[in-house]
Amino acid sequence: MDITSFLIYCVIITFTPGPTNIVILSTVQGFGIKKAMEYTYGATIAFGALLAISAILNTVLVVVIPKVLIIMQIIGSLYILYLAYQIYNMDTSGSTVEQVATFKSGFIMQFVNPKVVLFTMTVIPSFVMPYYTESHILTIFVAVITTVGFLAFVTWVLFGAIFKELLLKYQKLVNISMSLFLIYSAIMGSGLVEMIRR
Repeated sequence: MDITSFLIYCVIITFTPGPTNIVILSTVQGFGIKKAMEYTYGATIAFGALLAISAILNTVLVVVIPKVLIIMQIIGSLYILYLAYQIYNMDTSGSTVEQVATFKSGFIMQFVNPKVVLFTMTVIPSFVMPYYTESHILTIFVAVITTVGFLAFVTWVLFGAIFKELLLKYQKLVNISMSLFLIYSAIMGSGLVEMIRR
């Protein structure tokens, strides 16, 4: 097993901007570190759960994943568009947007986020299972990948906390930018671009 490629893949996927990281940044800006960490805990637990599901049901998922992925892409894209709308309106509808900054929202986001679903369903079978199939070793890899994901989420929380004053100064511009990034994520995650190319 090429551990370097495995770790690089995990770090790139978890640390680069995606719907979860953008919502974390937005949550820090609007509600502070405590709320962002609440969201992060939910996202981390769901991330670990998806990895565990992938490890346990890998053989079944290989057959089912194309059908599940289409449904997840549609649901995920709609949910991400909803989050984009909420973030765009953040400064005018604080009580509604606060629903986005919860443990439950962080948890649900992972299950409908195509980037996370694809990553969790491919990392274990692609990088780990060709070399290790023992349950205790798979458990260790699930824990390691979950930890990398948690560190990525916390990095975004810290980034948001460090630059909070700047983000608040340009709140509307930041909200519009984050909303556009989420819309982009929804379009890319929906497979619409691939369908157009065909």
